[in-house]
Amino acid sequence: MTDPADTILTPAPVDAEEAGSRLDKWLSSRLPDLSRTRIKGLIDDNRVAANGQTITDASARVKPGQEFVVTIPPDRPADPVPQDIPLSIAYEDDDLIVIDKPAGLVVHPAPGSPDQTLVNALLAHCGDSLSGIGGVKRPGIVHRIDKDTSGLLVVAKNDRAHHGLAEQFAVHSLERVYRALVWGCPVPMQGEITGNIGRSPQDRKKMAIVSHGGKPALTRYRVLKSFAGGTISLVECRLATGRTHQIRVHMTSIGHPLVGDQVYGRSRAAKLKALPEDARQALSQFPRQALHAAVLGFNHPISGVILHFESHIPLDINELITILEPV
Repeated sequence: MTDPADTILTPAPVDAEEAGSRLDKWLSSRLPDLSRTRIKGLIDDNRVAANGQTITDASARVKPGQEFVVTIPPDRPADPVPQDIPLSIAYEDDDLIVIDKPAGLVVHPAPGSPDQTLVNALLAHCGDSLSGIGGVKRPGIVHRIDKDTSGLLVVAKNDRAHHGLAEQFAVHSLERVYRALVWGCPVPMQGEITGNIGRSPQDRKKMAIVSHGGKPALTRYRVLKSFAGGTISLVECRLATGRTHQIRVHMTSIGHPLVGDQVYGRSRAAKLKALPEDARQALSQFPRQALHAAVLGFNHPISGVILHFESHIPLDINELITILEPV
């Protein structure tokens, strides 16, 4: 028996040329607002029927003239609680929101950060405009940036947008450009860094370039400016893939870790000694990895319009550059 709050969808019967298609694939083509993953979940929950018979196999082949009824329950409230946290919004519409995240803000609740996250803030800001991701009223996080990395990220408001954005991330068709302060000056000043990235065999809390397993990763970099005789460089990194800690791992692998990176960086005591006191203190006390997601470009998952956003280097990195420029 259905609940009065359920939504009942009855797509048109199966056409002859569609016969033999998988049920989940056929339904996702007829119901574009529902992702294939969502449809599989509804089938698993016994919420898809044909001719009064519940269908439990997502891979079942549809037959000509078959009529299906899909019962969608109301979206469940998200587990994280909405929290009124100020957000810097670069763009927002009915389907997605682009946030310019400050350093220090965790994206998603996790052990050690159960609340005061971007997700908590989005639940409060978006409210009823969230139509449910996988049946839950929550923002669709399709990519993350580290707590101590600042800059742009896009979040879906509904299942269809989430699915469309996830597809673009899967094929790496987005434009993602970062700015970073690194130790030393890479040679050549423009190039590519490759190497599969996976969990470090020595420390499972860290990522590393691994010889076996992992996922292929490609970072294109170019030096924008060097300071203090090449002691520090401002580097632009373009992600051709999007692996965990990719820029931090790749730059470290060529001997140029990020300033302030407490996980992948190494002490630069010898280089610090040659710098003036103010530059030495500013570098040694910089509280986070000097990494900023400066450019984000993608096709709108619903309209197809190309969207492009830019975020200026934040105040803390700019202040460090100001100190370094005269050195």
